[in-house]
Amino acid sequence: MTPDTSYFETRLATSEADLLGAQRLRYRVFVEELGADGLMVDHTNRFERDEFDPIVDHLVLIDRRRSEADLEHIVGVYRLLPGARAEAFGRFYCDSEYDLSSLRASGRPLLELGRSCVDLDYRGGSGMFLMWNALADYVLRNQIELLFGVASFHGLDAQALAQPLSWLHHNHLAPEGLRPVALASGYQSMDLLPAADLDRRSAMLALPPLLKAYLRLGGTVGEGAFLDHEFNTTDVLLVVDTESMSVKHRRFYEGRTQG
Repeated sequence: MTPDTSYFETRLATSEADLLGAQRLRYRVFVEELGADGLMVDHTNRFERDEFDPIVDHLVLIDRRRSEADLEHIVGVYRLLPGARAEAFGRFYCDSEYDLSSLRASGRPLLELGRSCVDLDYRGGSGMFLMWNALADYVLRNQIELLFGVASFHGLDAQALAQPLSWLHHNHLAPEGLRPVALASGYQSMDLLPAADLDRRSAMLALPPLLKAYLRLGGTVGEGAFLDHEFNTTDVLLVVDTESMSVKHRRFYEGRTQG
């Protein structure tokens, strides 16, 4: 049976209520659920904010059954930062964790993805696939060629993540010419187990769903993880080349959203 998605809307945030709703959702997920913090987090009013919010596009998933006045209407968000805008601002968010020289040197149009989250009640449903379709439209409309951003594992215990990190290192490293490297300030090797000791099933079960979805689209990862103490996460840098994604994403979406 095809799920009813008539009450969903995906678009770029267009109002103050949209932005505040996105920041409230981010607070619920990243701060209350995952234990993150930051210099601009507003604990009193429950908003997760940072200095990039004024310059990015916020792709939002809206449940029209929810109250906009209570800022509960935003149930999913993706933060999008095109390369030209980042250059004018002076940096990408990921510059604080990875050396992005290889991506900049490619000369190809870039898009940084960040702060991706979905309300707990909407995970595993059709909402995320609607957001992915909207993201694909944004990418094609803006002629983006390389997407990148951090994908996060909860917690800072790398040894507990030895299987998934090692699996990524041995099987999904980005090509050398497009391989960002984690900064020394938080560098964590992902080469924690030899390839012969990997358990594919254990590794795949431990991967965040969003990261697994990107890998299905041909996504690759940078060298080394980054330990983000502020967000209480172990981050890997994901890179997706849209030359392959443009073909694969349609097959992926059609297989998941029909039937």
